[in-house]
Amino acid sequence: MSEGALLHKLRTLRTEERLGPLGKPSDGAVLKEWLGAGIRFAASEGRLEDVYYRALRTLFDCIVPMAGEAPTLQEGGVYLGCWLESTGTINAELLSRFLPRVSEATYRSFAAHQRTDGLLPYKITEQGPAFRQIQLVTPLARSVWNHYALHGRDRAFLARMYGAMARYDGWLAANRDTRGTGCVEAFGAYDTGHDLSPRFWHVPDAPHRGDASRCDPDSPVLPFLAPDLTANVYCQRLYLARMAEELGESGEAWRAKAQASLDSLMRHCYDEADAFFYDRDRHGRFVRVQSDVLLRVLACEVGDRTFFDEALRRYLLNTRKFFAKYPFTSIALDDPRFDPFSSYNSWAGPSNYLSLIRAPHAFEHHGRHVELTWAMQPILSSFARAERFAQAVGPWTGEEGFTKAYSPAILCLLDFVERLCGVLPTPDGELWFTGLAPDARDHGAEVAAETAYARTVDGVAFELLNLRGGSELYRGGAPWMAFPSGVRVITDRRGRLRGVLGMSARPVEGTLVWEGRALPFAVRGNELLRYEAGQWRREREIGLIYPTYE
Repeated sequence: MSEGALLHKLRTLRTEERLGPLGKPSDGAVLKEWLGAGIRFAASEGRLEDVYYRALRTLFDCIVPMAGEAPTLQEGGVYLGCWLESTGTINAELLSRFLPRVSEATYRSFAAHQRTDGLLPYKITEQGPAFRQIQLVTPLARSVWNHYALHGRDRAFLARMYGAMARYDGWLAANRDTRGTGCVEAFGAYDTGHDLSPRFWHVPDAPHRGDASRCDPDSPVLPFLAPDLTANVYCQRLYLARMAEELGESGEAWRAKAQASLDSLMRHCYDEADAFFYDRDRHGRFVRVQSDVLLRVLACEVGDRTFFDEALRRYLLNTRKFFAKYPFTSIALDDPRFDPFSSYNSWAGPSNYLSLIRAPHAFEHHGRHVELTWAMQPILSSFARAERFAQAVGPWTGEEGFTKAYSPAILCLLDFVERLCGVLPTPDGELWFTGLAPDARDHGAEVAAETAYARTVDGVAFELLNLRGGSELYRGGAPWMAFPSGVRVITDRRGRLRGVLGMSARPVEGTLVWEGRALPFAVRGNELLRYEAGQWRREREIGLIYPTYE
């Protein structure tokens, strides 16, 4: 397809026509918000474009008002409600880029239903809030902060959420540190959402007698000192420190508490020989199950780049561990307890979409953008042949697994398309224009070939074409920028050039044409060039961590 034909296709695409009739009264307001963001995606070949709009249509089905409240995001599929570990945190964090009002209403609903003793509900359904367990993974404070920074810095919203999360921190400290270690304890599998994981074999699924503050006294191994729960609180406290300072208070007490959590995590849950995080049972023994706990801890900003790189080499990019053909598995591939079947709700092996949508923060926090694309590409190939939006994907086949209409899978598709070949606004005030395209991984079948993506930011329409010969970017309907494939161009929200990031395993050399200026450059994978005073300055060059087969 020619550049003109693809641009015409993007500009004449009508999202409301692609979605078809919408069934709920609230769908009209949701559609209006989507259309206001000007987001559209088109492709020259393959099935990904059709799957994208099917996903969007299904996402609208996952947004419903409960008990007369504003429409909030639901988990979807067989999960009737909104879960704190997913829907109320990482799902809402991604949704914030697309439907911020729904995202904010989802955050507020958890604060609104907080118990008087500080406990937040682990889920909210049509029947009301539920408090049986805690179920923590992505730090709520990080998700709330990113929404706040991305959408106008509403201090009233921030203050409301800050107060709720500070009270919740107090509840966790009082009720989930029975062994006095400073770690956060798991009283059952549901506390971490690790259903059927070998990590929790032979222990109860839920806390004792449905009370989140009680551990089964007859368990031979509980409570576990849980690395993912402890890392969650560590990261939560870092962001609570930011919020406190934003609201005119001191953040030092929160930073001191965060450091105490980190010290406890490393002292009790980190095995230096394996360079891995494990639960520690009541007898002080490691529960040696290598699971996606590692990725969860890293997504909570634990460790520096050297620490993260070692995790990539030994585990996350190792095809004997978690780097399956369709990554990332929930249990290490070489564990004899690994179960690849994704036809039921399982964290015993299959690659879960919740792991996939949590992964970008871990990678990007350490500048590992190229390595992240190696995980995104096969998942997009899998999406291109999907018939429904499941909870998990088969790590060997890429086939969809248990349930359908699952919002984390839908948001994974929307997020990966925008990260790989779209226009992405960040909480740091940047715009990312990425010159990649989904590649023909599975049997050489085209996923999308050339792509086009549109998004409106602060009233200005951007249109990005990723063509075989390079990328073309339009601003306000007029040609604005051109650059070679394989890089990400970074600007501020006003369109001022900030830098170029290498997004390919190959070095990229060429010219960025911007507002009539020709700017030659050469950049390697993960290398960041800053544009200052008319010149390129190398800000970061960290090389690549390659996949291993050992």
